[in-house]
Amino acid sequence: MRHLTQKITVIIVAVVLFSACTAEQPSGPVFQIETSADAININTSGVDELRRIPNIGEKLALKIVEFREKHGPFRRPEHLLLINGISDRRFREIRHLVRVE
Repeated sequence: MRHLTQKITVIIVAVVLFSACTAEQPSGPVFQIETSADAININTSGVDELRRIPNIGEKLALKIVEFREKHGPFRRPEHLLLINGISDRRFREIRHLVRVE
């Protein structure tokens, strides 16, 4: 049952993220998370550099690179949530350490 709940959660997150990409953006100020000065670009970093991010080991770093190669560059750091093994909690812990360009 727990596995099914996790799959449903992943699907819901994916739908929300993809619909947010196509939704009209607000015209007012947007809340932004403060990114560290030495944040790692998840679109250009290799496995070794991605492993410098806390809680990202070799397996997750490989998954990030494979996902990027298969689907193209990440448009938002939040798209890391589409990778199996990166939970909402883990993403919130590393969000300030990653960037996209």
